Amino acid sequence: AGGFALPEIIERQIARLSVDISPIRQIATVRTVGSPDYKELFDINGAGFEWLGETDTRNQTNTPDLAEVAPTFGMASAKPQASEESLDDLFFDVENWLVSSAAEAIAQGEGLAFITGDGTKKPTGFLAGPTPVTTADSARAFGTLQYIASGQAAALPTSADIFYDLVYSLRARYRNNAQWVTSKLVLAALRKYKDTTGQYLWQPALTAGQPATFLGYGITEAEDMPAIAANSFPLAFGDFKEGYLICDKVGMRITRDAITTPGFVTFYVRRRAGGKKLDP
Repeated sequence: AGGFALPEIIERQIARLSVDISPIRQIATVRTVGSPDYKELFDINGAGFEWLGETDTRNQTNTPDLAEVAPTFGMASAKPQASEESLDDLFFDVENWLVSSAAEAIAQGEGLAFITGDGTKKPTGFLAGPTPVTTADSARAFGTLQYIASGQAAALPTSADIFYDLVYSLRARYRNNAQWVTSKLVLAALRKYKDTTGQYLWQPALTAGQPATFLGYGITEAEDMPAIAANSFPLAFGDFKEGYLICDKVGMRITRDAITTPGFVTFYVRRRAGGKKLDP
């Protein structure tokens, strides 16, 4: 339709900036795949074993079960437009405007999809799918998250003790790299909790580039997390590298179109991305 490709350097800038903006991309597992028909097999039980003496009979042990994780894909698309007159203005930084506008639009759309996306022409968010249950890992269906109730009808807990229950409901292997994910309003509430000596449980980062912590675990601020309400899940805790998978179809496509709309130049930026819970 008269469009032509923009320089590759702009593509790389947009991809890098969108990653910086999107909070879930920074903490999840991200893979680049060649096809949207991508699946991963996940060992949900593990093999059985037995202790034996030197001459004991070797018995058949349990065989591990596999579950298939198939990310759902959609196209993240941004289409900023500028007039030809503005592009002719020497004081107008077209490249910076294009990079910032497209990256922010894509990152905002992905951020919401990675949390609550329904899987229809978009990634399946980690809060989508089966409703979370109180059942522990050993008896919970694969693909279902566990939740800890706040004890309030539509509010955070009155005591911070329940947050310790939440932390230690995770197995040790997941706690090592676990972190909190929540919105700014919930984060503001978390900052007010104190221990019995009056010390705040939230602690600022000790070095530049490191996240602040709550109960010793880092916090990722994601504006698309649900608000505090009855039957809502406004605060998530876990190892997102193990728990959520993001797949990028190879490459970002960018087209400059100065033909379709006379007097205007459209920059069409798109990337196919998928997502799915990996290890719940």
